[in-house]
Amino acid sequence: MNPKNQTENAKKNAALEAVKHVKDGFIMGLGSGSTAAYAIQEIGTRIRLEGLRLMAVPTSYQAFALAVENGIQITTLEEHPLLDLTIDGADQVDERLNLIKGMGGALVREKIVAAASRRLIIIADESKKVKFLGANNHPIPLEIIPFAVKPITLKLKEMGGNPVLREGKGKVGPVITDNGNVIMDAAFGLVHEPSKLEPELKSLPGLVETGLFINMTNIVYFGKTFGIEKMERK
Repeated sequence: MNPKNQTENAKKNAALEAVKHVKDGFIMGLGSGSTAAYAIQEIGTRIRLEGLRLMAVPTSYQAFALAVENGIQITTLEEHPLLDLTIDGADQVDERLNLIKGMGGALVREKIVAAASRRLIIIADESKKVKFLGANNHPIPLEIIPFAVKPITLKLKEMGGNPVLREGKGKVGPVITDNGNVIMDAAFGLVHEPSKLEPELKSLPGLVETGLFINMTNIVYFGKTFGIEKMERK
């Protein structure tokens, strides 16, 4: 099995395990990205084979389209502001189950949905497991109001960050989020105290949300080529 197939198999194994937590009648959140997509497809399979009934709040247009394609009934936070469960992916997971998310650009809606959920289950391949967030110079995605890009860039540099405005692929100019904002990726090196850094970032006027998800995760399933590893918040 080549490395790419191994990674995809690992993602799928994590997703299959997480979907076992989904019960009939659930109102749930659906994460975005390639790993969460496997969970959405598996939920669709359970709907077809078991007659599972549920409604879901997708966190991006990608998740919305995939959910519809798989026969999942869509709802909104206006109708159901409290969710039973959210299954989502992550870009990095530290030993305390804190996360970096947002490389897919959906971090604001992902965090809103996660905060509205009784339980947050994260699925990822084992390469996403790190001792400290920011390992391998991984940046923290930040959603920013376009009007504030320049002053926030200067502030991030003063804080020791290396901010880079995320450019679109297949189009000229910056990535635009589902909320009409831009994404800045700011690397800070190893983040030993993410619970301290997050409020400092959130205090910057015009910064809408950060990709730091602190003390939100209940369970992480790390997929391996064969099987999974489970981590649970105590």
